[in-house]
Amino acid sequence: MHKLERILRPRSIAVFGGGPAASVVAQSIKMGFAGEIWPVHPTKNEVHGRKVYRSVADLPGAPDAAWVGVNRHLTNDVIKALAERGAGGAVCYASGFLETEGYDEDGQRLQAELVAAAGQMPIIGPNCYGLINYADGALLWPDQHGGARLPEGGRGVAIITQSSNIALNVTMQKRGVPIAFLLTAGNQAQTGLSEIALGLVEDDRTTALGLHIEGFDSVAGFERLAARARELEKPIIAMKIGRSEQARQATVSHTASLAGSHAASDAFLKRLGIAQVDSIPAFIETLKLLHVIGPLNGYRLSSMSASGGEASLMADSAEGRVVHFPRLTDQHRAHVQSVLGPMVAVANPLDYNTYFWNKEPELTKTYSAMVSGEFDLNIVVLDFPRSDRCPNSAGYGTILRAFEASLKANNARGAIVSSLPENMPEDQIAGLIERGVVPLLGISEAMDAAQAAAFIGRVWGQPQAQPVDTSASGSPSGNKVTLDEAAAKARLTDAGLPVPRGDRTCSAGQTATLSKALGFPVALKALGVAHKSEVGAVRLNLQDAESVSSAAQELLRVSGELYVERMVEDVVAELIVGFTRDPVFGAVMTLGSGGVLVELLLDCVTLMLPATRDDIKAALRGLKLYPLLEGYRGRPMADVQAAIDAIAGIADFVQRNARQIEELDINPLIVCANGKGAWIADALLVLGEKKNG
Repeated sequence: MHKLERILRPRSIAVFGGGPAASVVAQSIKMGFAGEIWPVHPTKNEVHGRKVYRSVADLPGAPDAAWVGVNRHLTNDVIKALAERGAGGAVCYASGFLETEGYDEDGQRLQAELVAAAGQMPIIGPNCYGLINYADGALLWPDQHGGARLPEGGRGVAIITQSSNIALNVTMQKRGVPIAFLLTAGNQAQTGLSEIALGLVEDDRTTALGLHIEGFDSVAGFERLAARARELEKPIIAMKIGRSEQARQATVSHTASLAGSHAASDAFLKRLGIAQVDSIPAFIETLKLLHVIGPLNGYRLSSMSASGGEASLMADSAEGRVVHFPRLTDQHRAHVQSVLGPMVAVANPLDYNTYFWNKEPELTKTYSAMVSGEFDLNIVVLDFPRSDRCPNSAGYGTILRAFEASLKANNARGAIVSSLPENMPEDQIAGLIERGVVPLLGISEAMDAAQAAAFIGRVWGQPQAQPVDTSASGSPSGNKVTLDEAAAKARLTDAGLPVPRGDRTCSAGQTATLSKALGFPVALKALGVAHKSEVGAVRLNLQDAESVSSAAQELLRVSGELYVERMVEDVVAELIVGFTRDPVFGAVMTLGSGGVLVELLLDCVTLMLPATRDDIKAALRGLKLYPLLEGYRGRPMADVQAAIDAIAGIADFVQRNARQIEELDINPLIVCANGKGAWIADALLVLGEKKNG
């Protein structure tokens, strides 16, 4: 039995507190909960017709679940009594715990005491509403809600948020997604979001999982969750908050969660095969698609509508996305044309005009001809008329029947997409879901959902990623030392990494002598200067001893020490390879277009460690720069394999020294023509000792 089994699927519920607690009792009765409900209050005798008990000791037995809605000080006493009685778990409603750190000195202490009082008994929260089990009608929820109980044997999605208000809003949706479970995690004082989620994916009635994440409770916990969900074929999507600095600050003040950087969080979820969306409507539509048909096998879409305007909207909606509307093959186009006749321009997206409106056989032939192209998702764009003002809607049923018949005949997956969310009635939504067609509200949201489902399908078709190396996680060092370029490159050279031959020097004559030994041309740099190119502290492509001596005299006015190295030639492209310490994920790699325009171009990708060569190759292919490496417009091919080897070696160096490295910035890593290698042309290395916690 999972440790959360009793609280997630209770047969008895104890409820502590006043007004909000009475709402918990009322909501469970209203939802038809078949188990025992035991209100606990010091003075009341009955709550909504149920006998009231005075204390935990007076209860008829150990409750499977408890909802504790008393003040934060009394909460800890109740939790301790429940744990000693052998309760299955409790929701802690009160706020005023760790989320108040910084302005309330009692909050941190009270949260630590709460966890100690619970012992081995699971607690959810504090600072949260609780949970709704729509499968069994068990509501540990102190407010109204808009959801409906699942029918006997029904299935639905599970949703977990760290915001009770967002959870409440989701229950009010009219988009038709059936919800089996909805929980709020609050502060995650003892039981984290990933552990709650793991308990929900094990339920046979859960089809897919949606997570609203403010902070990660456990990297390893999320890895276990993703692996188990993949094993059970239950896809996960996430809406991760924290893209802006304001959002990260709000996260800490809301639930005291450690969010991690946005880029690192994105990379982590992507590594796990957890798709991300950025809005609540997209979140709901994606869950709906996953509930009805599951992950998609690929990114190829078809679209059909009776309007050229809608066809254009669909085509534009794919711009900049991975999901797309591929051109029809000549054979497929001819097949569709033979059905529609010469007056219709056949393309994808398809405007099939209104010739066959309300003609079911002809519509079925048209849809079947298009769907036969083996797309990963087939779409019909259809906005329904207002039932209160437009009683004539017979033609819409014809369209639905024709589309459903075409999907069945071709063993294909399909969706009805309304351009406006309000233009699909709930009764139509429910009917489509029942018949295995996805009703998606809003074109943009439909494309978000398709792309997320296709991403999950692609990741599930690949080997599972290794666990993230979190050995460098925790608070940053208080004592940091920034090595100059010479010292940094010496470390990298000792590690066997590709660094051009070079040495430290402190006079013009010594510099000229070293240059001759290295071989011309050389590069000369002033040490101890940040952003050298901005202050003229670099001289490149020096061809002889005289030019080296002259440049050295100028640069010695900037710094007392110089660094001279053999100039890298046959340059094709410049990359940046950076590593920073994330408090949640440890050392995180940034790979992108390098050089002096790195901040301007913002062409980069973030990777977790360890990163395989395949990971690195895929990341390089995703850069806008990548065509340069392949010989763009007749330019030389780059030594891509050498670049991958160098990046993998740098990543290995960082992992081996994870506790000391605060930051490593290699910009540029110069990638030369094929066979000429890849070289570390500049390096910034910051060292420190990692603090625990």
